Amino acid sequence: MELKAVEISMPQDANVIVGQAHFIKTVEDVYEAMVQAVPGIKFGVAFCEASGPCLIRHTGTDEVLERAAVDAASAIGAGHVFVVMLGNAFPVNVLNQIKSVTEVCTVFCATANPLRVIVVEEGDGRGVVGVIDGSSPKGIEDDAARADRHAMLRRFGYKQ
Repeated sequence: MELKAVEISMPQDANVIVGQAHFIKTVEDVYEAMVQAVPGIKFGVAFCEASGPCLIRHTGTDEVLERAAVDAASAIGAGHVFVVMLGNAFPVNVLNQIKSVTEVCTVFCATANPLRVIVVEEGDGRGVVGVIDGSSPKGIEDDAARADRHAMLRRFGYKQ
């Protein structure tokens, strides 16, 4: 068994969601969930088929984001893993809809941070063990940092 840290490349200002599902229908169902959640959303989705021809199935509304999702899914290379690259939306705008897709088993992460996916390889298969999302904490929030957090949430329109 071999562990690998796979770095995920994202287009500038993109967010990524990485999860695991169980059926080829995932690609179409995630697509439908995304376009229903945010009108005009720009995204790409890729899914690693785990049996039969074992293809990376893909779709999206933006060619660059779709290509980035395919590249990330290819780098991860683990059966039934899906990758969604988001352009003009945040994961919080679509996470509940993705998690409610019948085939989705789990979501490993949703981030705009530098991302590494920890993959285990054994025999002819690969699986996701976990993720390294961003950096480790550098301290504890003080009053100024708390005020910055409150201001950022209001600037993004998530709080009033």
